[in-house]
Amino acid sequence: MLEYLARYWWVLAARGGSAIAFGTMVLAWPAATALSLSILFGLYALTDGILAAYAAFQAPPDTRPALVTEAVLGTVFGIVSLGWPSPTVLVITVLVGLWGIITGAAEIAIAIRVRKEIGGEFMYFLFGVFSILFGLIVLFSPVHGPIALGWLIGVCAVVYGIFMAAAAARLKVLVTGAPPPG
Repeated sequence: MLEYLARYWWVLAARGGSAIAFGTMVLAWPAATALSLSILFGLYALTDGILAAYAAFQAPPDTRPALVTEAVLGTVFGIVSLGWPSPTVLVITVLVGLWGIITGAAEIAIAIRVRKEIGGEFMYFLFGVFSILFGLIVLFSPVHGPIALGWLIGVCAVVYGIFMAAAAARLKVLVTGAPPPG
């Protein structure tokens, strides 16, 4: 498992960069309508799902279920959001909240799986917990308007992306042996 994660550190980095880009776009346009938020989320979830699918095809068999779950759900949520671009804020809230909870649970499952093979698996665990908390917050506060939801989603996506990028940098060190810049 460790060899796999270290070899494909760049997939995690790309997923982190995608989350940061998504969060930054949402924060740049806090007054975005539900339609804009739906399209931005759809693009992000679809990208994340495709990258998770790639990772699943490269993963050892015992690691595939969590990654396949992330890939399928990310892709489905992305397609639904892009194909149904004018849902209410409540529907967007439910989709984003469910996606956060399910993705977080998959990340925690990966952290538990690799804890015997790698130190610092807490990054996977941490962004898994963060994702679940984000999903719960979004699901249980659907009365906020698009601006409040946009800010929450933007901040959470940027933080989630930073966690993923940090984990990728740590894994890259395992491949190259060189410390990360900075």
